[in-house]
Amino acid sequence: MFIFLVVATLAAAIAAAWDLKTGRIPNWLTLGGVALGVAGHLVHGFVGSDARAALHGALLSVAGALFCSIAPLALYWKGGIGGGDLKLFAALGALCHPMLGIECQIYALAVAAVAAPARLAYEGRLFAVLGGSLALLINPLLPRERRRVVPPEMMTWFRLGPAIFAGTLLTLVAHGFELLPP
Repeated sequence: MFIFLVVATLAAAIAAAWDLKTGRIPNWLTLGGVALGVAGHLVHGFVGSDARAALHGALLSVAGALFCSIAPLALYWKGGIGGGDLKLFAALGALCHPMLGIECQIYALAVAAVAAPARLAYEGRLFAVLGGSLALLINPLLPRERRRVVPPEMMTWFRLGPAIFAGTLLTLVAHGFELLPP
């Protein structure tokens, strides 16, 4: 698994750089990561063992892509993250299998949960954005005439690619040595 985690970290690093530069994460990287994860685990299973191990590794890779897409898909549907972020999480799941993929995701979201408010505080917009967020949470519970319109300037967009890279790197640091072959 070590080599797959290293490849996932490299893919996340490229995605972070691309996201910072363009605001997008390319499909060739994310969908290629999913394909590489499934194919790589299939080949690794054949080389290391037999057809049964190869199929098991490939199925775990598909399961990783699916499990690592569930929570980000809900965020995507609500406009909380972009499609490239969602597909990058799926690629990490395919490369790292479900448990390490979800660990990358948890670390990434924790980094984002610290970095986003810090950036907003630095820009002097933290309380305005928090007020808008509170209004978005409360509005569905209020009658129509009491709902508050949230202007676009109270909203913000956060590039998640660097946080995903940081989360993947933290997973590599946490598990790298224990995943090295003996």
